[in-house]
Amino acid sequence: MTDQLTKPPESNGPGEPARPAGDGTPGRRTPRLIVAGRDLTLEAGLAVLLIAFVAIAGSTTDAFLTEGNITNLLKQMVTTGLLAYGMLTVILTGGIDLSVGSVVAFSGIVAAGLSSGLPVPVAMLVGIASGMAFGMVNGTLVARFQLAPFVVTLAALTTIRGLAFVYSETPVAPEKEGFFELGSAVLGPIPVSTLIMLGVFLFGGIFLSRTPAGRSLVAIGGSAETVRLAGIGVRRHIVLAYTISGACAGLAGVILASRVGIAQPSVGTAFELDAIAACVIGGASLAGGKGSVRATFAGVLVLALINNLLNLYDVQSFWQQVLKGLIIVAVILVQRTGKARTS
Repeated sequence: MTDQLTKPPESNGPGEPARPAGDGTPGRRTPRLIVAGRDLTLEAGLAVLLIAFVAIAGSTTDAFLTEGNITNLLKQMVTTGLLAYGMLTVILTGGIDLSVGSVVAFSGIVAAGLSSGLPVPVAMLVGIASGMAFGMVNGTLVARFQLAPFVVTLAALTTIRGLAFVYSETPVAPEKEGFFELGSAVLGPIPVSTLIMLGVFLFGGIFLSRTPAGRSLVAIGGSAETVRLAGIGVRRHIVLAYTISGACAGLAGVILASRVGIAQPSVGTAFELDAIAACVIGGASLAGGKGSVRATFAGVLVLALINNLLNLYDVQSFWQQVLKGLIIVAVILVQRTGKARTS
C-alpha cells in the first residue's frame, strides 16, 4: 500500500453525482492524498494541524508534555468524543441533536443517585438507558411526525434539563467508591474511559462503513427519497441514529459523573456546540450525507488541544470562549478555501 497524490473524481455525498476535481481551469490540478482508494486529504490536513498544535504547546509550556497533563487531556476529551460520534450519526442523516448536553446532566445525576440503592453497574446502565430512551423519543418525533430536528431537540434540551432539576436541584455525590472507578481507572498509561471512547469510534466507524444499517444512515442524508425507493426503512434508521446519539450522551454523562466524583443537574451546558464543532471541523456537512469518523475524531483532538492549551496559558474562561470560536472559524475557512480550489 502506497500513498499517492492524484486527482480523483469528488462526490458531493451519497446519492449525488460525482464532479471532477480541480479548480475548473484546464491544465491545473489540485493534489489529493489517496490511500487504498480512499481520499484522506482532509484527515492529512487535520493531522498536520494537530502536529502544529503539539509543537507549539511543547515549545511554549513545560507543563504540556508532563504525564499528569497528558492523562488529564485524555480524560477530558472523552465527553466531547462520545458526544461527537453520536452527533455525527445524526448529522449524516441531515438532522441535528441539541439535547445531548442535557442528556449528559440527566444520565449522570440519575446514575449517581441510584448508585446508593442499586449495584453501581446497574445504576450506570440505567443512566445510559435513559439517554437511549430520550434519543429514541427524539428520533420518533422527527421520523414519524415529520417535525424539524432543530425544533424537536431544542425542546428536548429544555425539557430534559428541567427533568434533571426535578430529580435533584442540588448536586448528587455518589456514596459508593465503586462509582468512581470508571472515570479514574487506567490500563497502563491510558485511562479506561479513553479506551471506551476509542472503542466507540472504532466499532462506530465499522458500523457506519461496513454494515447495511450504517450505510443506510449515510445514504439517507444524501437522498432520503432514493433510499425509500430502494425499499429501506428511512424512519426506523432515523430513529436508530438519534438513539445512538442518546446512548453516547448517556454514556458520556455517566463517565463524567464518575470522573469528577459528583453529578450536577446544571452540567453539560453548551456541550452540544463542542460536539457539532468537532463534526464540522472534521468536514461533516450539516446538510447530511457527508462525514468521516476519522476526521471527526481528529476534530475532537483539535478541540481538546485548544482547551488544554488555553488552560495552560491561564486564559480567563470568557476569553477562552472567544478564542476557541475564532480558531474554529479559522479552521473551517481553511477547509472551505481548500474545497473551493478543487471545485
